[in-house]
Amino acid sequence: MVLSDRTIKEEIAKKRIVIEPLDPACIQPASIDVHLDRKLLVFRSWRSPFYIDVRRNLEDLTEIVEIEDEKPFFLQPGEFVLGSTLESITLPDDIVGRLEGKSSLGRIGLLIHSTAGYVDPGWQGHLTLELSNVAKLPITLYYGMKIGQVSFLRLTSAAERLYGDEGLGSKYQGQIEPTASRYYQDFEKK
Repeated sequence: MVLSDRTIKEEIAKKRIVIEPLDPACIQPASIDVHLDRKLLVFRSWRSPFYIDVRRNLEDLTEIVEIEDEKPFFLQPGEFVLGSTLESITLPDDIVGRLEGKSSLGRIGLLIHSTAGYVDPGWQGHLTLELSNVAKLPITLYYGMKIGQVSFLRLTSAAERLYGDEGLGSKYQGQIEPTASRYYQDFEKK
């Protein structure tokens, strides 16, 4: 069941859902608006190797750039970068989140996630955004702009194992900035 604004406010008051910082005006009828943080993780296409190997750490292929206060980052057509939410989100053992884009941004070709829209119970940290421009023109990204919304759903019962529990292979618990894929770690465990 999707939580209404009333229930979201109750869960925040009980400190079961924690969102910092939280502007109460960002609470929508069944979601909370989230904003784009300053740091973006971009791919350096001129680095070697000229492909992404899912078995390798991607640190050599990426670099952090920062969006200045009033100067936008131009996301080029077909470009893909990682961003993160300004807000840190913490969820209890019986609530999951769903990250979705703002429809006004989708209408200009900005996608904020392709696969990473699910927020597990027990999650703590800033959400990484998978920003893609599917338009034919560059799109400006500004620090602090509304970038998406998170809705919340209650589980049928509390989860037995929370995101971050030992043995689950959780790779991103507590992240505070855009984090490159750690998929390569799955190969290291074999």
